[in-house]
Amino acid sequence: MKYFSLDPSTGELLLSFSSMEDGEVEQILATSAEGASAWSAVSLDDRCKVVRVLAHRLRARQGELASLMSLEMGKLQAEAVAEIEKCAAACEFFVAHAAAWMADEPAEIDGADVRVVWQPLGTVLAVMPWNFPFWQVIRCAIPALLGGNAIILKHAPNVPQCAQAIAGLMTEAGLPAGVFQSVFADNDQVARMIADRRVQAVTLTGSERAGKAVAAVAGQHLKKCVLELGGSDAFVVLEDAPLEQAVTNALTARFQNAGQSCIAAKRFIVVSAVHDAFVEKFREAIRSLECRVTLAPLARADLRDGLHAQVSRSLAEGARCETGGQADPGPGFYYQPTLLAKVDAGMPAADEEMFGPVASVLEVADEAAALAVANASKYGLGASVWTADLERGTAFARQFQSGMAFVNTMVRSDVRVPFGGIKSSGYGRELSQLGMREFMNAKTLWVQ
Repeated sequence: MKYFSLDPSTGELLLSFSSMEDGEVEQILATSAEGASAWSAVSLDDRCKVVRVLAHRLRARQGELASLMSLEMGKLQAEAVAEIEKCAAACEFFVAHAAAWMADEPAEIDGADVRVVWQPLGTVLAVMPWNFPFWQVIRCAIPALLGGNAIILKHAPNVPQCAQAIAGLMTEAGLPAGVFQSVFADNDQVARMIADRRVQAVTLTGSERAGKAVAAVAGQHLKKCVLELGGSDAFVVLEDAPLEQAVTNALTARFQNAGQSCIAAKRFIVVSAVHDAFVEKFREAIRSLECRVTLAPLARADLRDGLHAQVSRSLAEGARCETGGQADPGPGFYYQPTLLAKVDAGMPAADEEMFGPVASVLEVADEAAALAVANASKYGLGASVWTADLERGTAFARQFQSGMAFVNTMVRSDVRVPFGGIKSSGYGRELSQLGMREFMNAKTLWVQ
């Protein structure tokens, strides 16, 4: 497997790296086992000091790191800068809460001192995606590191320089040798790493296909596994929705990061009473976007071509293109911001995850039909509903089959609340107290 650093805005090859030899992977595993043992003995106060330094280093190098992110996967500079800030803020958040969340929890049992103590598992293999190349790593690594675990990062093959930069930042912050390492591994090597006794857990953010492969190996070897997979988030617009607010949020929810986000709104489910008005307003908002200015490229040529194939098949099956629908001419992997209407179940635009700047509108008769269509997806990551009646919206949101539900605001990740999905969107949680405890052993300690 080759690791390519490719500029998506031009298609220019910047650097390439080969997968590591098996001997190099073995050395990483051995070093990680030693690092995990030593790091678990370090006090929580000292672990927190390292993560505070990391937050400082992220902010000190914010512009440089954001530019690297933009160069390798095409993200707009402003979005990249915001991602680095979000990483630094997450470091500070977990430091602030780590002591309380990892404190012993007494149980009231007469005649005994009984408590739950939280202890690290060991080495966690983190298989991470390219679309948020810093944030995805930080949000899974920081709580695990504060908990006393070691991390081996297997990053996506198209962001090798980001992987190297993150590993360098961890070293600069003061992590001891072996506690955080980056590996350029192929799929067979990853499978062998999961099976290795020196790896105690694995976390993956990626496609459904990758999740199934990782889960199969982890299950075979009884390893703890957290999966954050794809999504086709529903954005439900009821007849009393504040349309201007809904359209403004719809534009961001679908087109930020060029639509390359698992929690992007992808299916816009609109009741007939406001369907035409929503489509008209949404179409005009989408036409305000401009490739190379307010819309980033897709990360790779195959992603752009695959997206266009999904659009073409949907149009052939009866969907209507309101705007866009083509790759943008010129260099780079840009795709025109696209709106598809008249989308029905069975079309790729309704059933598959569209990972790029394409919005699909599905018209439904009423609230009951909207909920049925929203829950018909095999995915269950996030969903939102838009209505002027908050009580109605809350009752509706409770019925979403999803890991996250929002009323009158777009789906997002926030360090203060759990992040994750159900069904084909995976299992386990990141962020919040739940995320910090995913890779901890909840041990019962009973002293009679």
